[in-house]
Amino acid sequence: MAIRVVRLGTPRKSAEGPRLGTVRRPPRGVRKADYSSRDYYDVWLPELAPSAELLAYAQQAELSGKRWDTFRRRYLAEMARPPGRHVIPLLASLSRTSNFSLGCYCEDESRCHRTLLRDLLVKAGAEVE
Repeated sequence: MAIRVVRLGTPRKSAEGPRLGTVRRPPRGVRKADYSSRDYYDVWLPELAPSAELLAYAQQAELSGKRWDTFRRRYLAEMARPPGRHVIPLLASLSRTSNFSLGCYCEDESRCHRTLLRDLLVKAGAEVE
């Protein structure tokens, strides 16, 4: 059993399990009833998304160098507070008995909060694929 970290909207893989959308906002132009069938997510979990303020910061310019370092530091600080501090250990525990995936919309995972979230889950003892 394990957590798979994915880009939302991409085709699901075999035995992926339910998808958790760790995004601040639902997908644009997609009816709520179609989120799952269009491979976005089955459950919305915005508690693990960057805050609205941090998301705005990330969208102002390319996240590289010092901007990425600032984003990384601020996101990790957000996840150290509730609810992130509570949800991450829960997901880590569930990963030992269930398959599920989580993700966001970003094309480049290396400059995305889901990379940082993957690291947090691993540190919390999660089984991550």
